[in-house]
Amino acid sequence: MKPEKIVYSAQAISTGGREGYSESSDKALAIKLSTPKALGGAGGDGTNPEQLFAAGYSACFLGALKYVAQKQKVALPESTNVAAEVGIGPVPNGFALEVTLTISINGVPEEQAQSLIEQAHIVCPYSNATRNNIDVKLVLSKQTQ
Repeated sequence: MKPEKIVYSAQAISTGGREGYSESSDKALAIKLSTPKALGGAGGDGTNPEQLFAAGYSACFLGALKYVAQKQKVALPESTNVAAEVGIGPVPNGFALEVTLTISINGVPEEQAQSLIEQAHIVCPYSNATRNNIDVKLVLSKQTQ
C-alpha cells in the first residue's frame, strides 16, 4: 500500500551492523547497537533492531488506537498501553520476525476494546507494513475495572 502523500519522513543512518551505531538525521536518536547473546553476540549495553522495532510498533499502534477511539468519541484512560514482543528466528532463506502486541485498555468494555484494537490494526502504518508478511498477534490484556 502506497501513501497518497508523504507528510513526514524520518532519516537515520547505521554503521557497523548489529555491533554498531545508529543515529537520526536530527540527532534526537543516537544509539549503540549490540547483538543479543541468543543471536550469537556478546550481549553488551547497546540495543538491537528487534527492540527498536518493538518500541516503534508499540508506539505507532497506540497512536492508531487513540486515533480510532477519538473518531468514535471513546475516551481511553491514560493508563492505556501497548507492549510489543518481537521474536526473530531462522527460515530457509535467512531470518524472519513475529510480533505479539498486548494491549491494555482498562475501563473500556471488552467488546468495545476488542473492536478498537481491530480497527487500530487496520489504520496503523506498522500493521499495514507487516500485514501478510509476518505473524502479528493482537492480545487484549485482562481488564481490571
